[in-house]
Amino acid sequence: MAKAEAGFGRRTGLMLLAATALAACAPRRPARSSPIDLFAAASLREVLDAAVADYRRRSGQTVRATYAGSAQLARQIEQGAPADLFISADGAWMDWLDQRGLIEASARRDLAANRLVLIAPASASGGAVDLAAPDAFAARLGDGRLALAEAAVPAGRYGQQALTRLDLWPEVRNRLAPVADVRAALALVARGEAPLGVVYATDARVEPRVRVAATFPAASHAPIVYPGAPVRRRDRAGDPEGARAFLDVLAGAEGQALFRRFGFAPARV
Repeated sequence: MAKAEAGFGRRTGLMLLAATALAACAPRRPARSSPIDLFAAASLREVLDAAVADYRRRSGQTVRATYAGSAQLARQIEQGAPADLFISADGAWMDWLDQRGLIEASARRDLAANRLVLIAPASASGGAVDLAAPDAFAARLGDGRLALAEAAVPAGRYGQQALTRLDLWPEVRNRLAPVADVRAALALVARGEAPLGVVYATDARVEPRVRVAATFPAASHAPIVYPGAPVRRRDRAGDPEGARAFLDVLAGAEGQALFRRFGFAPARV
């Protein structure tokens, strides 16, 4: 009986040893990464929401996106907001952060390009607006105001450049409805609170209550390019490696196909 118990004990010990060895050899699941905090221009909401959802399905990684005007987001990052990745609607605000040592400049990538358009409510009468005729433009504006993002915001700066080069600025400079970002300008026209507004072509695509009344010539404003870069957080926290990985996906073939599907053009090389 004692021998049987001893044999059973030895067998049990060998089984436990084997199980321990197998467990040691089995591949370990990586620890769940912390969420990537993404700060991005308001005009990127739809395409980045789609990219974030797809990325989570493929990798299990969560990306928390915050959308607003590029100027507002850059200033928040400078003040210590917990962003891991920043995507701006122009290079100027990315340069501004770079000058303060707050982005990884070596990982900076241009992700997409856009066009600037003039929009009107879809229900409004009248056809296309002739951007080469200041008097006709003013007549179309009537007693209303032009919805335009404030000058610090890329969409507002592009819009002011275009209106100035087309000799339309004198007609509208005192007839503006300034708003915080391009999506606020879009909403103002969509609700019929402004007869005209300046937004990106991709914004007009996602709002059925507006229609494109004119497209500004590309030469009338600086190129509209969206750069992205990982942020060097002041608290040294966050997920810089995850930010670089997600940025690489956006700059890769699948990410670029997604940008095209949402109406963005490839970034100029």
